[in-house]
Amino acid sequence: MHASSSSADDVFGKVKGLIADMIERLESEAEADATHKAFCDKELAESNEKKADKQAEIQKLQTKIDQMTARSSQLKSEVAALQKSLAELAASQAQMDKLRREEKAAFLQNKADMEQGLEGIKLALRVLNDYYAKADKAHASADGAGHGIIGLLEVIESDFSQALAEFTSVEETAAAEYDRQSKENEIEKVTKTQDVKYKNKEATDLDAATSEATSDRSSVETELAAVQEYLDSLAAQCITTGGNMGTEGHNAETYEQRVARRTSEINGLKQALNILDGEASFVQTKRRLSLRGVLHTD
Repeated sequence: MHASSSSADDVFGKVKGLIADMIERLESEAEADATHKAFCDKELAESNEKKADKQAEIQKLQTKIDQMTARSSQLKSEVAALQKSLAELAASQAQMDKLRREEKAAFLQNKADMEQGLEGIKLALRVLNDYYAKADKAHASADGAGHGIIGLLEVIESDFSQALAEFTSVEETAAAEYDRQSKENEIEKVTKTQDVKYKNKEATDLDAATSEATSDRSSVETELAAVQEYLDSLAAQCITTGGNMGTEGHNAETYEQRVARRTSEINGLKQALNILDGEASFVQTKRRLSLRGVLHTD
């Protein structure tokens, strides 16, 4: 009887020890799993936040690059239009200069000719007037004809004087218009030349800033690639699969499912341990009763 009871105790002890070991192992796994889950949650959250930040930074830089590139292109187009306008202005001014030189040369030549003719008429009038003023009465019969010639010369002199005045006025008007237009052209030239200078500088500065922003974008893209690589490694570490890979693939087991399965298993083992404890107690009680019976018989 003692050997049988001892053997039962040994069996109960071994089974309880195995169950306790299993419970301890499962609880240790649960603790390790919880620690790993906390690590994964923290690292995934921080890495995804970094990824979002890098993506937003890249988008911001790209928008800036697009805006600066568009502005630089617009400025270069405006500079090209200004340079074309300046070339046309220079050609127009050159044509004006040529025409003004020709007009002035023609005026000076014609003026000299007209003044010479006018002086000739005035000289003729003086001669005729002096002649008829000194002539004796013998020439009285010629007074009528002489006065007629003098009158005609006086008309011609008046016409020449008027024509010369009008000719001079036309020249002065043309010269004044030339000066006015030339000054306007010079102002326009200075203004557009300054515009070209400023726009070229702005475009150059924008191109430099675009190059810098492009370099910054490349750096951030490299950082994003590193974050994504780490996220991929986290995915391999943190996404646990259950079941075996087979022809039908595998089923993913979430952390919550693992916790529920492990908790259920631990509870079942603890229940079994409690049952075994009850059985062991029953056996011990039965053995004590048996022992009392034996002693009573003796």
